Amino acid sequence: MASIFTKIINGDIPSYKVAESEDFYAFLDINPNSTGHTLCIPKKEVDKIFDLDEDTYMGLMAFSRKVAKAIEKVIPCERVGMTVIGLEVPHVHVHLIPLHTMEDARFTSKQKLTPEVFEKTAALINSAL
Repeated sequence: MASIFTKIINGDIPSYKVAESEDFYAFLDINPNSTGHTLCIPKKEVDKIFDLDEDTYMGLMAFSRKVAKAIEKVIPCERVGMTVIGLEVPHVHVHLIPLHTMEDARFTSKQKLTPEVFEKTAALINSAL
């Protein structure tokens, strides 16, 4: 059965798309640690990051870096943190989190954002790519 992320890629579930390439997709986390929290995923459905073939792994890192640089340009933050946990959804995903304090990296408090804020944030990040 397709993961929720595959359904997002296929357009079966809506998302706030930030960037897309032939092999990768980036979208805002709907339960963000901070405004601009973005997920980067390969379009190929693989559960664990180290099970990706080397080209896809390296491509995901390059894609994530490009998105992180765009986030840094338009979202005020100290830096963009990156984490790969992967327990929530069985589909590789890189979290890019604008950090203001170390608490933003802990996944313990979440922000509630309106659809308008999500749309504006996704457009801002996309415009910086």
